[in-house]
Formats: sequence, structure tokens, C-alpha cells
Amino acid sequence: MRPVRALFGQRARLRWLHLILGGALFMPFWMVGSLIVAPLLDGGGMFTGGLGAQLWAYAAGLPLAAVTALFPLARPMSVAAARALCGVEPDRFADGPARGREARARTAGWFTLHLGAGALLSGATLALPPFAAAVTALPFSPALRASELGRFWGLDRAWVWAALPAGLLMLLALAAVAAATGALLARQAPRLLGPSPADRLAAAERRAAEAESRNRLARELHDSVGHALSAVTLQAGAARRVLDGDAADLEFVREALTAIEETTRRTVGELDWVLGLLRRGGEVEEGVGPGLDALEALVRGAGPRVALTVDGALGSVPEALSREAYRIVQEGLTNAARHAGGAPVTVRLDARTEELEIMMENPLPDRPPVTRPDGGRGLRGIAERAGLLGGTAEAGPADGAWRLAVRIPR
Repeated sequence: MRPVRALFGQRARLRWLHLILGGALFMPFWMVGSLIVAPLLDGGGMFTGGLGAQLWAYAAGLPLAAVTALFPLARPMSVAAARALCGVEPDRFADGPARGREARARTAGWFTLHLGAGALLSGATLALPPFAAAVTALPFSPALRASELGRFWGLDRAWVWAALPAGLLMLLALAAVAAATGALLARQAPRLLGPSPADRLAAAERRAAEAESRNRLARELHDSVGHALSAVTLQAGAARRVLDGDAADLEFVREALTAIEETTRRTVGELDWVLGLLRRGGEVEEGVGPGLDALEALVRGAGPRVALTVDGALGSVPEALSREAYRIVQEGLTNAARHAGGAPVTVRLDARTEELEIMMENPLPDRPPVTRPDGGRGLRGIAERAGLLGGTAEAGPADGAWRLAVRIPR
């Protein structure tokens, strides 16, 4: 059954269809070739010339097909047909128009091979089955044996019964040639339609851009959610300790609960924005996300022990820098909440010079900070944000306090 499946199975039928498609695409080129060779051969019109004239028209049409394949849409069209019908793994083909001379030449080679082989096989598919059916019917039809067909092949004689197996062999040979030609094209398809070095470079750049987009989204989620959880945990813990004391400071508890409310409300909005980007599958867009105009709300949500000082007009800070500065302050507050244990934090922004300076300080804790399981992504994220804008970020003990200093050119 394996030989039958190789000749008449689904893969063989699809490849045969692929060749017939190539023959149909070759028809315009064959017609133009007929117009070119007809005055030279005096072989009659487009459809009335002899076999020689038709072959010359075929030969004239092949270079025209090769030139057409140099246009950008040739490779995407060829790849789509080959993926659907050739039985080759889809990832072995290149995507998009051919880039570079070598890729265009390979596309032209494939296009010419596909259309040229398809034209020959399509012609055989149209002509041979009717002829084989007539030959097969000769032993059973005296009229056919007496016709010109029977006399031409000598099938009106005693060995007329040989016509039956001969007709069946013709059909079998046609199927074998179609299967072999389809297998040949399937082997050549990855070589001629596969990715070139330029395609691989473009694919690597796309993957790098996608990875960068995912990293930026991960940073947004880390900064937003991480800050909110740290701030809420700190404020809730402080409020609980006040309520457990002998003299409850209701005003402090009220401020803590207000900070929790503001932090969670703001974070839900930021989380909706990031999740919206994930649903759309897009990159972090310019012009979206909180900026320095939301800095006061961020500081209020961090609690009453955070003091903010601003020198200069924050409204003059460029939008992209404003968003990154907001995230830097947010991550700095998150680190202070995790490691300083509710110690007072001072935040100072200086926008009076050509650099935006962000300075954050809090007293060093009595005990060394516990190493976090995330390996210090917060400070690394701050350094990445500053570095992307051509700035610097330094963090460490200074004058008995933990200091984060970020400078970014405006």
C-alpha cells in the first residue's frame, strides 16, 4: 500500500495541485511567448501552431517568469502556496519579501522552476488522460479501432488487446511523474524559499525588539505592583501597631488608611494600563503611563514619613524622562519600604539644570538588609532606566544613610 499512497495519497495529490497551480500561473507568460515567436516561426497562430512552436513559446515564457519573480510579492505568494501544498515544515520558509540580491535570485529560480514544471505537467494532465481513456476503450469499440487513432497506433490488428494495459500504464506513468516532480519541488523549496542571512538578521532583530518590549512590561509590572504591595504592607503594619498600643493615635491610623486607599486606587489604574498592552500584544507606547505630575500622589501613598522637595519646574521635563523619573522614584520608595522598616525617607528632585537629579535618602537600618529572592531587581531596574536615557544611577551607604542618586540629561 505504500507505493499506492506515494502516488495517490493526500500529499501526492496536494503536490500535484501545486504543480497545476504553477501551470495556470505560467499561462500569461506562454501567451506572451507565443506572440514573440509566432512571427519568427511562421507556425500559425497562438493555438494553431505545431508542437515546435508551442515549445518555443514555452522557452520564451520562462525568462519572463524569472524577471517577474524579482518583484517583492513573488516570494510571499510562492511561500504561501508551498506551505499549503508542498508538505514541507512551515518554519523552513522565509517570511516577507526577498531581501538582497541572493534571496531575489533564489526566489526567481523557484518561481521559474515551479511554473516551468507546472506548465509541462499541466499540459500532460490535460492531454494524457483522455488519450489513455481512448486507447483503453479500443478493444471494446470497433468504431475507435477503425478511426485514425486506431490506425495510427496499429491497434486495429490482432494485438489490439494490448491497448488496455497500455492505457492504464499511461495513467500510472503520469501519476508517477507528478509524484516525482512534486517531491523534487518539495526538496528544493526550503533551499530556494528559505531564509537568507538578511532574513535571519531581521528575524533576530524582531525577537530582540519583542524581548525588550516584554522586559519593559515586566519592569512596569514589577515597579507598580511591587511598590503598591510594599507601601500597603508598611502602612497596614504601622496602623496595626498604633491600634495595639496603649494610646491609639486615630489621626495616624486615618492617614495610614488614606495612604492605602490612594495607593491601591492608583495601582489598579496602572495595572489596567499594563494589562491592556499585554492584551493588544503591543509594545510600551510613547506618551502613556504616569509621570512626574503624579509624583505628589505617589509620595502621599507612601505614607506620612516620606518628605518631598522639588527644585525647579517639573512641567519642563520631557515626557519620556518624566515617566522614567516617576518609575525611578517609585522603585526607590519600594526599596526603602522593604529595607528601611518605616524609617523616614527624603525625596529631592532638582530640575533647574540641564540634568534632572533625583536624590533619595533614608537612615541605614540597624540590621543588614535581608537579601531579597529577586536578586536586587529594583536597583538594577533603576540603573537600566537611567542608562536608556543616557544617565547614571548610584546607590549605597553615604554619611550614615542609604542614598540613591540618579542623574539624567534632559
